[in-house]
Order: sequence, then structure tokens, then C-alpha cells
Amino acid sequence: MSGLENYLALLSRVDEICQRTFEAFSPHITCRAGCDACCRHLSIFAVEAAALTRALRELPAGEAELVRAKARGAREDSPCPLLHDGLCLLYQSRPIICRTHGLPLLLSRDGERTVDFCPENFQGLPSIPGSAVIDLERLNVMLATINALYLQSFPGPERLTIAQALSLPD
Repeated sequence: MSGLENYLALLSRVDEICQRTFEAFSPHITCRAGCDACCRHLSIFAVEAAALTRALRELPAGEAELVRAKARGAREDSPCPLLHDGLCLLYQSRPIICRTHGLPLLLSRDGERTVDFCPENFQGLPSIPGSAVIDLERLNVMLATINALYLQSFPGPERLTIAQALSLPD
């Protein structure tokens, strides 16, 4: 048992929601390969770090070494160490924040609830239906809960940078 079961189930659900949004609004979503300005070096939950570490172990040796080398050279204010030639080296295992970025997210700012999305997306639409909006607070509560459960079985830091996750021992 990898301890990732709950996280993988959440990923599956998030991917379904994102896929529905992409299908319904594809003419209004500009996210594509090479669109990487928003891909920054972030911190992620330990359970997400474990999923990245597992995905890294499954790469061919040469690709895995490229990822590790990029992680060793990463700085806090740099682009994501998973980026290479505008593409994510572990795209299928990317963290939740990467999966939802650019899509309509319901957030709380200064006590107000607002919807935020990439300014390149959804241009020309008078409004975005609620069915396309992801409640970020609710998603983050689920992710934090899954991370807490993971840490009960696999103690360690609550969050790591992506570079730290990619530098974990096999």
C-alpha cells in the first residue's frame, strides 16, 4: 500500500471536473503546451510530493536524471523545476494546483468570494456558469485532510517545494 489511494481518488475527481470544463469551453481556454508563464516553483503537500517521487521512479533513467538535475538547480523564485522546453516532465503526476490553474476558481479574498481565472481564458464570455467553477477552499480542505491522513502513516514535513520532492531518496 502506497498511502496515496485517497490522493489518487481526489486527483481522479479533479481531473473529471477539469475535463468537463475543458470540453465545454475549449474555444475559450488558451492553455496549451508551451503556455508556461504561470508554472512557478511552488510548495506542495507531502502526499503530492510522494506522488511526484513515485512518478519520478517510473521514468527512464535519463529522463529521471534530467528531472533531478533541474531540481538541484531550482531556486525559490524560479520557474518550476519540472518545466523543460515549455512542457511538464511529469505532466500526468502534476500537483492539483497545476491541474486547476487557469480555470475558474472560487476564492475568498478579504472576506469577499470572487471567481478568478487566467486572463487569457474565457475572453468574450459574458459570464461563466457555476458548473464550471471549482470551489478552491473546499478543494484545499479535502487536500489538506488527505495530506493529514497520509502523514499519520508516513510522518514528515507537511509541505515541501517541488525541488525537495524531486530530491527525495528512492
